[in-house]
Amino acid sequence: MMLSSCNVVKRVKDGEHLIINNSIVADSVHVSDERINNIISQKVNSGMRRFFSTPLKLHIYNLARPNIDSILNANILSDSTKVKRRIALLSKKQFNKQIELRRNFNAWLKRTGEAPVIYDEDKTIKTAKNLRKYYYSKGWFNNEVTYDVEKDSNKLAKVTYKVTKKKPYILDSLRPIISSSAIDSVYPKFISSTLLKKGEQFDEQNYENERERINTYLRNTGFYHFGQDYIRFEMDTISTNHKVHTDLIIANRTIRGDDSTTTTPFKIYKIKEVNIYTDDNFNNRFKAISDTATYKGINLYSKEKLRFRPKALTDAVFINKGDNYSDLARSRTSRYLNDLQMFRYPNIDFVENETDTTLIANIFLEPKKKYSLSFDPEINTSNIQTIGFSFSTGLKIRNVFRGAETLEISGIAAIGASKTRNELESSFFDINEFGGNIRLTIPRLFSPFNTDKIIPKYMSPSTIINLSATSQQNIGLDKQAISGVFSYNWYPSSTVTNNLELFNVNFVKNLNTSNYFGVYTNSFSSLNSIAQDINYIGSDESLYDSSLSDSYAPADVFINDVLAGNTSLTSNDDDFLTVNNIEERKERLTENNLIFSTSFDYKKDKRKNIFDNDFSVFKIRFELAGNLLSSISSIAGTSKNDAGNYEVFGVAFSQYFKTEIDYVKYVDLGRKNVLAFRSYAGIAIPYGNSNSIPFAESFFAGGPNDNRAWTAYNLGPGSSKTTNEFNEANFKIHLSAEQRFSLFGAFQGAIFVDAGNIWNVLDNVTEDAATFTNFNSLKDIAVGSGFGIRYDFDFFVLRFDIGLKTYDPSQSDNNRWFREYNFRNAVYNIGINYPF
Repeated sequence: MMLSSCNVVKRVKDGEHLIINNSIVADSVHVSDERINNIISQKVNSGMRRFFSTPLKLHIYNLARPNIDSILNANILSDSTKVKRRIALLSKKQFNKQIELRRNFNAWLKRTGEAPVIYDEDKTIKTAKNLRKYYYSKGWFNNEVTYDVEKDSNKLAKVTYKVTKKKPYILDSLRPIISSSAIDSVYPKFISSTLLKKGEQFDEQNYENERERINTYLRNTGFYHFGQDYIRFEMDTISTNHKVHTDLIIANRTIRGDDSTTTTPFKIYKIKEVNIYTDDNFNNRFKAISDTATYKGINLYSKEKLRFRPKALTDAVFINKGDNYSDLARSRTSRYLNDLQMFRYPNIDFVENETDTTLIANIFLEPKKKYSLSFDPEINTSNIQTIGFSFSTGLKIRNVFRGAETLEISGIAAIGASKTRNELESSFFDINEFGGNIRLTIPRLFSPFNTDKIIPKYMSPSTIINLSATSQQNIGLDKQAISGVFSYNWYPSSTVTNNLELFNVNFVKNLNTSNYFGVYTNSFSSLNSIAQDINYIGSDESLYDSSLSDSYAPADVFINDVLAGNTSLTSNDDDFLTVNNIEERKERLTENNLIFSTSFDYKKDKRKNIFDNDFSVFKIRFELAGNLLSSISSIAGTSKNDAGNYEVFGVAFSQYFKTEIDYVKYVDLGRKNVLAFRSYAGIAIPYGNSNSIPFAESFFAGGPNDNRAWTAYNLGPGSSKTTNEFNEANFKIHLSAEQRFSLFGAFQGAIFVDAGNIWNVLDNVTEDAATFTNFNSLKDIAVGSGFGIRYDFDFFVLRFDIGLKTYDPSQSDNNRWFREYNFRNAVYNIGINYPF
C-alpha cells in the first residue's frame, strides 16, 4: 500500500514524461508477439501495467535521494554543533559508519531499483526505423511505420507505433551461379532440401538458414576449405509484380598470400591417414615413439607402453581412411572421446598434403590419472538421532581392463546417537549404517551380439554394471539391502536419451519388524486410543511396555485379540476396520521384498542451455518385474507358499507392470517472465505372484516438488481421511502450472496451482474412498495454490513456496473448496532449484 501510494513521476523533471505504455499496431491489429515488441528501444519500467500496475523497481529507485551527499552536508555535516553532539553520543568511528551506511543504502536503492524511462524522441524514431527493417525482412518491402505520442499533464506518456504492411513479396525463382565444378556436381543433391520454397513469402531468416544449411552440407561432403562467406544471394524485385527472383552465388576459393590473392575452384578432400597419439603431454614432449599399432586402418602411437587396447580407441573415432572430410565425423569423434572421460581436452588436427587433395588426421590424447581417490566426512543431526558422524570414500580406476572402462568403488560408514535411547547402559552410539557400491562403466554395449546396426557407435552407447549393499541398525526397521543393475545407455541425438535396464535386482530384508510402531507412531496412537475407548486398557495405561524386549508386543497382542473376536469390537465397527487396516498396512510395510525387473526409459529434452526458457521435456518409462522368476518357478515346478505365491530365498518376489509419463513445458514470456507447465501420470499394476505393489515402487503425493499445499506422503489416497505417516498407492495423476517473474535484483516471484492425487487400482485395497473406480473418481483430484519467493545464486535457486489447500477431497462433497485456505493451515516449502 505504501509503494502504491508513491508518485511514479517523483523523479521525472518538468518537461519530461514517463513512458507508461508502448504498443504496436500492424494493419489495425494489436501486435502481442514478444519478439516484435522487443524491437522497441524504450521499454516501460518493469512491472508497469503488470502485477496490479505496481512498478516495484521504479518505486524503490524513487526512494533513493539523487543528491545524498548534498543532503547529508546540509542537514548534518555543515552543522559543527550537531556533528560534535553526535560524535559525543556515538563516537567518531560510529558516526562515520552511520554516514557511510546512509550513503551505501542510498546507492543500494539505486542499484536495486530502476530509473524512470523518460520519453526520448530520437529513440522513438530509431524504433520506427527498426520496425520498418523488421517487416522488410519478413517480405513487406513497401511497409510504412508511423508513431503517435500521447502526453498528459501528469508527466505520463503513451507511445503507439502504427505499421502499414502493404502487399508482401513472394519467392518465385532460384537460379544457381556456382563457380567450382565440384560443388556444381553435387548441387542437385543439396538443393532438394532447400528452405527457399517457390510461392512462400520472403523471409530474410530463411536465407540465413539456407546459407548455414548449404555450408554444413558441403563441409560434410569433403569441401575442407569451404566457408559460409563464399555463399551469397542476390535478389531482383524490379518490375516483378511483387515476386522475388533469387540468384544463389557460390564463389571459388580465395587464397591470400603475403603479397597476392588468388582464386581456385573448391575440391573435395579425402582422409589419407588417421593417427592417434595416445600419451601426448608436456612431460614426454621430447620422447620418441616407442610403441605403435594399427587397427582398422588407424595408426596408434605411444611414447610409452600402449595402455589402451587399440579397439577401445578406434571405436571412438568416426574419421576413417579413404572417407571424404566431414565436420560431423570430427565433432562426433571429439564428443565420444570426451564421453570416455579418459583424456584431458582431446585435440584433433588436420594436416593438408601439398601434393594432392588429401588430409592427415592427427588425434592427440592426454590420459588422465589412472587412479583418483575421494573422501567425504560429515557431521549431522536429524529427527531420529541427536548427533551422527559419517565417512564416505571412493576410488575411481580408469581404463581398468585396457578398454577405456571406468571402475568406481565407494563405501560409507556412519554412526549416531538415537533420540529414543532408553537403556543408559547401552552404547551411546547405538545407530550405525554401512554400505558399499561397485560400478563398472564400459564405453560400448557389452553383448554377445553385434548391435552396431541397431545402435551405431555415434550414439555413444555404454554399459553400466552396478552392485551395492547396505545395512542399517536402529534406523527404522533395520533394513539390509542388496541390489544389482545391468543397463545400456545411448543417445540417438543431442536431445534424446535412452536407458535400458536389462536386469535390475533389489532384495530388501527387514531385521527389526518389532519396532514398527516405534517408526509409525500415528498407527500406534490410533491403536492405543481404541484400546482405551473399549476399556481393553485403562485410560492412563499404554500398549507400550519398556520392560519387555519387544516393547510394542502389547500392541500386537491387542491387534490379534481384536481380529480374533476376543474384544467388544465386531467386524461391523469402524474401530474394528481401523485395527484391521493397521494390521494389513503393517504386514505390507514389514514384508521383505525381492524385485527382479526390466525397464526402459526414454527422454527428449529440447532445452538448449541453462538460460533457455522456451523448451519442453518429455519422459516415459516402462517396467516389467517378476516375469522371468515366475516362468522359471513354473517350469521348475516350485511349490507355492500358504498365500499361493512362489518364493525365492524364502521371499515372495514381486510381479507387476509399471509405466510413468512426464511432460514439462516452459513458455518464455519475455522480461524474465516464464510460464511453466507439468503433467505427470503413473500406474503400477500387480499380477501373477503379487496382489500389491512394493512400497518402494508405489506413488505418493504432496511435498515441495509435487502438490505444495500438502506435505509429502500426506495427500490421498483418493478422498480417504487416513492418518498414516506414509500414504501411498499404485496410481497417480499430477498437474502443475507456475508463472515465474522477476522482482528485483536476484529475487524472483512465482504464483502456482498444483492438482493431483493418488489412488489404488487393480490391487488388494477395497476401500472405496481410496480406490479409482471410474472417471467419477477424478472429482477427488486435490487442488493447491500459492505463491513463492526465490533467490537466484546463478548456480542454484533457493526456493520458498507457500501452498494453500484450495480443493480438499478428504472433506465432505459440499465442503471441499477453500475449507482451510489460510496461512494457519498452509504448508511452507523450502527447496533447492525449481520444482519442475
